[in-house]
Amino acid sequence: MDDHLTGWLATLDEERLTRVLGNRPDALIPPWPRTLDALAERLAGDFAVMEVMRTLPLPALEIVQACLALGDRPGEDRLARFLGVSVSETIPWLERLYDHALAWPEPDGRIGLAGALAHWWTAPCGLGEPLAAYLESWTLNTEGLRRMCRNLGVPAQGTRRQMMTRLSAALSDAEPLSCLVAEAPEGTIGMLDDFAWDGPIRSVNGDLFITPGTPEKWAVERGLLFRTQWGVAGMPREVALALRGPDYHPPFTPCPPDLATVAVDAEAVEYEMCLAAPRLLDRATAVLENIDKTPLPLLKSGGVGVREVKRVAKETGCVEAESRLLIEVSAVARLIGLDEEAGGLVPTDRFDRWRLSEGPARLRVLLAAWWRMERSSLRRVQERYATVLGDDPEGETLARIRRALLGALTEIPEGRGFATFPELVQAVHWRAPLLDRELLAECAPAILEEAELLGLCSGTALTSLGRALAALGSVAGGENDSAVAEVEHDPALAELSAKALASAQRTALFGADLTAVVTGPPSAELASLLDRTADRESQGAASVWRFGPASVRRALDAGESADTLLDALAEVGTLPQPLVYLVRDVARRHGEVTVASVGCVVLGSDPALLAEINAHRKLGRLGLRLLAPTVLASDATAERTLAALREAGYAPVPDGFGGLAVRRGPRPGHDTPDRTGDQDAKRDGEREPDPRDGRLILFPGGRTAEADVPAHPYGLLDGLADLPADVPDPREHARRLLAAGGARRAGETPDRAPGRTWAVIGRRATRLPTAQQTLLGFVVDRGVRALITLADGVTATVSHGELRDGVLDAWCEEAGDYLDFPLNEITSVVAAR
Repeated sequence: MDDHLTGWLATLDEERLTRVLGNRPDALIPPWPRTLDALAERLAGDFAVMEVMRTLPLPALEIVQACLALGDRPGEDRLARFLGVSVSETIPWLERLYDHALAWPEPDGRIGLAGALAHWWTAPCGLGEPLAAYLESWTLNTEGLRRMCRNLGVPAQGTRRQMMTRLSAALSDAEPLSCLVAEAPEGTIGMLDDFAWDGPIRSVNGDLFITPGTPEKWAVERGLLFRTQWGVAGMPREVALALRGPDYHPPFTPCPPDLATVAVDAEAVEYEMCLAAPRLLDRATAVLENIDKTPLPLLKSGGVGVREVKRVAKETGCVEAESRLLIEVSAVARLIGLDEEAGGLVPTDRFDRWRLSEGPARLRVLLAAWWRMERSSLRRVQERYATVLGDDPEGETLARIRRALLGALTEIPEGRGFATFPELVQAVHWRAPLLDRELLAECAPAILEEAELLGLCSGTALTSLGRALAALGSVAGGENDSAVAEVEHDPALAELSAKALASAQRTALFGADLTAVVTGPPSAELASLLDRTADRESQGAASVWRFGPASVRRALDAGESADTLLDALAEVGTLPQPLVYLVRDVARRHGEVTVASVGCVVLGSDPALLAEINAHRKLGRLGLRLLAPTVLASDATAERTLAALREAGYAPVPDGFGGLAVRRGPRPGHDTPDRTGDQDAKRDGEREPDPRDGRLILFPGGRTAEADVPAHPYGLLDGLADLPADVPDPREHARRLLAAGGARRAGETPDRAPGRTWAVIGRRATRLPTAQQTLLGFVVDRGVRALITLADGVTATVSHGELRDGVLDAWCEEAGDYLDFPLNEITSVVAAR
C-alpha cells in the first residue's frame, strides 16, 4: 500500500473521489473497499495499474515516461521544461492521470507516481536503470567505488553513501561529462552514443571490457557503462540523459493525429445495418441447425478444418467468411460446445434457449460474443486464413485491437467515414499506444470486414449499432465469460438492436407455382418457418423458397399438423389454392405406415402366454407392445428383456433355441442398445406448436427446451446472461468512504489494532474453540475467506472482515454485500473452499 496515495485520497472532495472511482471500475468490484487505505491498496495493484494504462491515450503515457525518466518525483515546472512545452499544456494530461489515480500532486508541489508504473516501465524514454541501482549492486564493492571516484576526479573519502552521491552528481552533469568524453580513447564517443540513443541495454564483446586501452574498459572504469553479464552492458539513466544533452526533449503529442474523412450517406449506412442484422440472425440460425444435424469434427491439432467450414457454407447458403465468423462467435457465446460422444461440436442447451428468445436479444448475444472474442475470424496470415477456433498466439490483444478500432471510429462524425487505413491506424495508435502497431495495421481490415457482416459498420463508417457497441469497451468481458450482462442488457444496445431488425420482412408473397418470395431481409422467425416447410432456392435482395411434397413432409415429420402448418403460413401471407391442396394431400397420406424403433422382439407360439406377458405389471419397464398375437416388441435390449422375463418366472431362451425366443432389433442411429430410455423419452415428448406457452418445445433431432423463462425487461432470457451485479454508485460510495475516513479521524475506529483482534474475538466469540478463533482473526487481519455458521443454523462465506462493538462486519458472498454477524452467535468457522 502506498501511504502517499492514501494521504492524497484523504484530501479529495466528493467530486474528485467520484471521478476516481468512476474511472477505476476495478475499485468497485465486489468486495468493494470500505476504507481509503483499502481503496489505495486496490488502486496501486500492479495488474490494476497495467489495465488502466491500456485505456489511456498517448500523451498521458508520455507524461508517465517523462516523470519516470526524471525520477525523484519531479514538479510540474521541471516536467514541462523536460518536455519542452508550457506547464499549461501538461496540466490536462496530469489531471487525467490524477483522475485515474496513477499519479497525484504531493503537498510539496511534486508529482507522485504509482509504484507499479516503474515495475511495468523499466526503460522510460529508452533510458536504463538509475545510476544508484548499479552503484548499490553487490558486484561493486567499496574499493571499486573509490577507484571510480579517482578516475572521475572526485574525492574518494567518506562512506559508501557519500561516494555514491558524488558519483551521481559528476555523471549527471552534461558539461563536465562532455569534457570527460572528449579525452576518451578513439571510438568511445560513437559507442556511448549508441548506448545513449539506442540502448539502454546492448550486447557487447565481454573481452573488450577487461582489455586495457579499449573504449569499453575506459567507460566501465568511470561508471559510464556497467556490464551486467559477460556479453551484456547497460548505461545508467543519468549518464544517457547527460549525453543526450540539455536540448533533448522526449516526445509529447498532446493533439491527436489528423484523420482525413470522406462524406458518406448516413441513410445508406443505416440501411446497410438493417440489411446485415436480419441476415446475420438468419445465417446464424442456419449454421447452428446444420451443426445440430451434423456435428463439426475437430482436427487433431485443434480447431475446425477448412473442408468442414466450406461444407457448412455450401449447405447453409453462407459465404465462407460468414461461416467462419459465425462458428467462432457461436463457440464464444456457448451456443455450441464439444461433445466427445458425438465426435465434435454440437449445439448446447443455451442454443435451445437462444432461439426461443426475441430477435434483438439473439442479436445482442452474438454481438457480445464477438466483442470479447480473442480471435479474428477473417484475418489472413501469409494470405491464408487461420484455423477456425484454433489457438491464436495474439489472443487477448486482438480483442483489445477490436475495441480500440471501433472506439476510434466513434470519433468520426456521423455522415463521414475514414479516408485511408494508414491514417486510421495512426489514430488508433494514439488512442491505444500500448497495442502492437504492426499487428494493428494487419488486423484492422479483417476486423472491419467482420464488423460489416455483423451490421456494425458499412464501408468506412460505423452504424448506430456499431456506435452503441463501441461505447461498451470497458465492460466487454473476456472470452471465457459465458455471458456479459453489461453488454447484453445495455439499454442503448437493446434499443438499436431492435431498430436494426425493425425493417426485417415478416410477410411473404406466395405464388401459385408453389413459391414464396420475401422482398428484403426476412426476419429470423419468417426464415425459420419457410426453411421448415420449403426449400430455399435463392437469397439476397429477395429470397425465394419452393414448396414440394418432400419439404411439406419434412415439416409434418417434425410434429406439425396440416392445420397448424397452414395457419402459420397464413399469418405471413395469402395462401394460393395449389399450396393448400399440396399441404392437405401430403398430410392425408402422412403416417400411412409407421416405423418404430425397438430394442428386441419377443416371439412365442402361444398367443395367451404373450398376452399375459404383455399385461404383467413387473414387466412394465420393458415397454412391451403387442405387434401380433405371437409377436411382442420390447424397448429394452435382448439381454435385459431375457433377464426380466426370467426374473418374472418365465423360461425364455435366446433366438435359435425354439419356444419362447428373443430376437434382436437394433435401433437405427445408435451404437449400443443401452440408450433406449432417453431416446424414447424424447421421441414420446409432447410437441407444442407455440414456443411461448410455458411447455417443453420439441426441436428437430428430438431436442427439447423449456420456454417458460421469466423475460428480462430488454427481452433476454435468464440463463443467456446474468443480470448486472449490484455495485455501488461511484458518488454514493465516495460519500461512504469520506464518511468512514472522518469517523476514523474522530476516533470511531474498528477493533483492529495489533493484538487487538484476537483479544476481542477471544472475549466475544465464546462458542468457538481456539483454532477457529484464530481462523476468524485471519478473516479480519488478512482478508481470508471462511465459512461461518450461526446459532440458528445459517451459514455464510465471509471475508474482508472488521470488528466493531462485538460484531463481525464482513463481506458475505451469498448476499453480495457487507453484513453484521454477532460474534457470540458464531458457532463454527472453517476454511472456505
